[in-house]
Amino acid sequence: MACPFFRRADSLTRQPSVVAEPGAHWALEDEELSDDALTLTHLQMAIQLLTAPSNEDLNTAVTSLVAKYRQNWPNIHKLKLDPQTFKSCANYDYLADIQELLLKMDEASASEILVLLGEELITCCCTGIIERAFRCLGTDLQEFLGSLDGVYDVLKLQEEDVTDTGFVCAGEGELIFTSERPVIAWLLLGSLKALTRMLYKVDVNIKIEPVEGDARRYRYLFSLVKDNSQTMLMGRPTFVSKTIPETVQRSNSSNASDLQMNSSSFCKMFPWHFIMNEQLELVQLGRGFSKLYKPYLADFGCQASTYFDFKRPKGLTMKFRDIVRRTYTPFLIGLMSPPGVSDFPAIGLEIKGQMVHCPESNSLLFIGSPFLDGLDGLTCNGLFISDIPLHDATREVILVGEQARAQDGLRRRMDKLKSRIEEANSAVTKERKKNVSLLHLIFPAEIAEKLWLGSSIDAKTYPDVTILFSDIVGFTSICSRATPFMVISMLEGLYKDFDEFCDFFDVYKVETIGDAYCVASGLHRASIYDAHKVAWMALKMIDACSKHITHDGEQIKMRIGLHTGTVLAGVVGRKMPRYCLFGHSVTIANKFESGSEALKINVSPTTKEWLTKHEGFDFDLQPRDPSFLPKEFPNPGGSETCYFLESFRNPALDNGLPIVEHINAAMKTISEGGDA
Repeated sequence: MACPFFRRADSLTRQPSVVAEPGAHWALEDEELSDDALTLTHLQMAIQLLTAPSNEDLNTAVTSLVAKYRQNWPNIHKLKLDPQTFKSCANYDYLADIQELLLKMDEASASEILVLLGEELITCCCTGIIERAFRCLGTDLQEFLGSLDGVYDVLKLQEEDVTDTGFVCAGEGELIFTSERPVIAWLLLGSLKALTRMLYKVDVNIKIEPVEGDARRYRYLFSLVKDNSQTMLMGRPTFVSKTIPETVQRSNSSNASDLQMNSSSFCKMFPWHFIMNEQLELVQLGRGFSKLYKPYLADFGCQASTYFDFKRPKGLTMKFRDIVRRTYTPFLIGLMSPPGVSDFPAIGLEIKGQMVHCPESNSLLFIGSPFLDGLDGLTCNGLFISDIPLHDATREVILVGEQARAQDGLRRRMDKLKSRIEEANSAVTKERKKNVSLLHLIFPAEIAEKLWLGSSIDAKTYPDVTILFSDIVGFTSICSRATPFMVISMLEGLYKDFDEFCDFFDVYKVETIGDAYCVASGLHRASIYDAHKVAWMALKMIDACSKHITHDGEQIKMRIGLHTGTVLAGVVGRKMPRYCLFGHSVTIANKFESGSEALKINVSPTTKEWLTKHEGFDFDLQPRDPSFLPKEFPNPGGSETCYFLESFRNPALDNGLPIVEHINAAMKTISEGGDA
């Protein structure tokens, strides 16, 4: 049967309503409760299965549908999709594609297939905790429909959902569903059929029809399938008339005058209730409402809308028949000030409760409780704890709210204290980092860490350490012609460049005394390229001299000596400790510096051996006369001599490039190779 109001797919806006909203949290693994604990999240997931099924659930249902009804509709297999399709597209609207395919395939059967798909959706996906969530809504179908109305209304309020999607239990055997998408309405029909069979073991006929005047609203009318072999009480459908053997019980009078409680006692027991007649006039007020409004009834009449603002259900029209249809929905009523009354104490006070239709008098009874969470809300509205009856849980809510508020105050104070402690700790950490950074500037990393921890530091012997000594030629003469500030300024500019070279080549600066500058490599991180790094630094130091001049305009000229050998290193002193080098190699290195010349680098035989040991590094070493070899240097056969390091070339670069580029390229090469 073709659906008479089935909209074509091209008339609908495709929307990602079949996937969870970005802000919604459906993941159960985040819950700290036990796996079998039923929570509001499970209720939310269950109702989502009816109103916005996920792509994964739809695909599971489609797979089952195709397996069962392939013979009836040969092209139905086109509805199936590879799960990767919608996994790769977060906002893919699978349901819209199903609708389009059904209309192209067989428009006459589209609604029938959607109903069957809704049944498969429940059969395949309503299992375990989701089935339990549905079962908790009621013991029979009518209770289920009423709870569906109330629970979904609360869930929408919590999620701050402003859409019109929702349920209204309009009476016995009647449900009204609002949705922008007709395809969801037809799915829901099948889902409700399957749920009725699953939960209450009864088969029902459900007739769907549009609500006149609103194309987004659909009315579902339920009736039992007549089957004499089936026990009609299994689902206890209260909306179907059937003769049931009467149990022995005392007959109850429906006459109000025969009640065992008079209206005064009822008003005292339930202070926050009122009764309205068919004209929505107040005919009875509980003691709480009476305390607030009784003085004004004679002047302003008894019309309920004069005193009460019906905030929920949303969209409620103030007609007796419409209110009767919403008795399964929670009501939230705001108190209004009577006309012309400026000092009304309870203006804005909200009362949450239930509306009950009393057929014996054809009236409406509202019974509720003040919607408060603390004593302040109570007193601000001119109320007292005594205005809340003892049986009303609102008393506990108010007192627990006060306790929670006190705990929140304590928590806020603790948070402030924690924040201050964290700030202080952060400041201490920042200062600690400054101290550690300062130690790292003065000592090798390993030594700095031990000093910070307060550990003892033993002197240690290091083999194959390459040492550089340098001084400025004619420094005494320069000082005699300049002021101390001029000398300090000159050295500051020069040694600033040298310090940057130390960082670049990762060599350790031993000390600076006057014009003497000493570095060593092979102490804190030994490498086969320690001599290379010191030699390259020496070349850059000579190159940097050309960029610095004395106060009287002359170029600074340095002489440098290099030597590789074994040294003893250790921390000396407790106040202003120094990391000092000791041994014959230190003395020899200093002698090679003394035996050098202006703008020359004097290299010892051992350093020359390390520079030429590995291929790929072209150092220009010019031998000197053996007489320039320091007498302290051991030379048993007399065959050793010292060398001037003139330049360096990287075989991979053009010889015409500046020496700095050759050195930088070589450093990059050994860095990429792991600096063995």
